[in-house]
Amino acid sequence: MTVDIINRSGALVPESQMHTLIDFGIEYMEINPESSISLIFVDVQEMEELHIKWMDETGPTDVLSFPMDMPESKGDVVTLGDIVIAPAVAAQQAQVAGHSIEHEIFILATHGLLHIVGYDHADPDEEKVMFALQEKIVKEWSLKVSKN
Repeated sequence: MTVDIINRSGALVPESQMHTLIDFGIEYMEINPESSISLIFVDVQEMEELHIKWMDETGPTDVLSFPMDMPESKGDVVTLGDIVIAPAVAAQQAQVAGHSIEHEIFILATHGLLHIVGYDHADPDEEKVMFALQEKIVKEWSLKVSKN
């Protein structure tokens, strides 16, 4: 798996852990491990600009996903797309949720990955499925990492 990480946010982000998390998520979703994805960390201003441009919504958001290619079969090697995260927004959400910023970033990256592979949360049933899956992936990844 090629995971390109770009950090334009000015914040410290857990880059090495992001590589293993995305790799784990790709494996979990049964996507060819030779596929590629980009993970971009931006500041609040850039995230707000992207949110307005692509979602026509004001204010910054936590994560945006920009899918590119969907694999038609498990063997397809594709460029999945880009996941954009605002660590400053993640920090605010982490404080409200009562967990670490890193955990919030892990959830957001997984959330972005799920969007890229076709999951959505437009209605309550979809939201329940997607949010449970992102929690499950992060939890299983955390357990795997802690054993190594």
